Amino acid sequence: MILVDSALARREAEGRPIRVAVVGAGFQGAAIVRQIVTAVPGMRVAGVANRHLDPARRALEDLGVEPAICDGPAAIGAAIAAGRPVATEDAISLVQSDGVDVVVEVTGSVDYAAGVVLAAIEAGKHVVQMNAELDGTIGPILKARAEAAGLIYSFSDGDQPGVQMNLYRFVKGLGVTPVLCGNIKGLHDLYRNPETQRGFAEKWGQKPAMVASFADGTKISYEQAVVANGTGFRVARRGMLGPDFSGGDPTAPLVPLEDTVSAFAETLDGLAGSGTAGLVDYVVGARPGPGVFVLGTHDDPRQRHFLNLYKLGTGPYYCFSTPYHLCHFEVPNSVARAALFGDAVLAPQAGPVVGVIAVAKTDLAPGARIAEFGGFEAYGVAESQEVIDRENLLPLGLALGATLRRPVSKDRALTFDDVTLPPGRLVDRLYAEQRQRFAGLSSAA
Repeated sequence: MILVDSALARREAEGRPIRVAVVGAGFQGAAIVRQIVTAVPGMRVAGVANRHLDPARRALEDLGVEPAICDGPAAIGAAIAAGRPVATEDAISLVQSDGVDVVVEVTGSVDYAAGVVLAAIEAGKHVVQMNAELDGTIGPILKARAEAAGLIYSFSDGDQPGVQMNLYRFVKGLGVTPVLCGNIKGLHDLYRNPETQRGFAEKWGQKPAMVASFADGTKISYEQAVVANGTGFRVARRGMLGPDFSGGDPTAPLVPLEDTVSAFAETLDGLAGSGTAGLVDYVVGARPGPGVFVLGTHDDPRQRHFLNLYKLGTGPYYCFSTPYHLCHFEVPNSVARAALFGDAVLAPQAGPVVGVIAVAKTDLAPGARIAEFGGFEAYGVAESQEVIDRENLLPLGLALGATLRRPVSKDRALTFDDVTLPPGRLVDRLYAEQRQRFAGLSSAA
């Protein structure tokens, strides 16, 4: 970003780099470390934490950096003070260290991540996260905790929600009114699982379940829920509209994005007077992909004339798009925005507007355990928080680790009454606090 690079250059020249702790050294976490170490002046990796040490150690050693292997506040603090990056399994001590300015959370977990983020906030650290599953479950209460402490809690640049929000802010800055924030997918099959996606995952060095969560709609549901909570936009219906221009064939020729706008026009036309500011949604089988888009309107006839002159068409819906999302390459921008400008890329406005519920991927018998995002048991679907609360629906972020009490048929949404949750989890306490704090706001939004 234009301001960010100049500000980071000044910090480098002054010898005052932003000190970053990265929690999670998997596919994205290690890549974020690589980006900061190799390409970002004015920023340093103070340490890398992972629940198993080896990935944290390798994230640094692969770059020729010899880490200090240590746990505990004293040892971690001493290593960072001596200018030596830390590799550790002790994420809490790392994020609480005086030698850390910003925490980047990229574990893909929920309960563990909640503990890390909460510890960081309590220690006075800004938090940038690349964890839509966490944010789409308890982001509003984490943001409220951070705000009360005078800190930034933010989703990251580079991933689709952050890219959508950057585009939303750009469009709004033009005087165009955003009415839909959209994501572009190449495949949507509710029943994909770790076995069906294993080959693709192995090719790219990813986890099969994570890849399955992209294919079965779980990931896009979380991403659009995060955008909804940051904009106040809603879903048109459970699961969103999601027009599919591929005919179910991911190898089919892609349709130009602007040709998909008409699929949303009737629904958007009906928003007038409904009290709904806009929608979050997605398309399948459009180009450019993978990318994001924002649809907007303009009331001024003269400005509409200029938008047509500049090749955006006659309206009433103008399509703006970003044809890529560069994931870890852009995360340092988010760190700098938080630390240097007090600017969150994307954070919940207030209480949750949209959440992600668990839906049975197959017939589930009593005793079955819901293991992971993208797993064999359940997929995630975006739903209005008002409906979630009214129908006592079970968020997928809370469903992980839960055991079925009674049969649930394929494609039925699970409720809290259907399962037994693991005892003693922080995420359940925070979700309850979130519901109490924002009670009634989702229906009034």
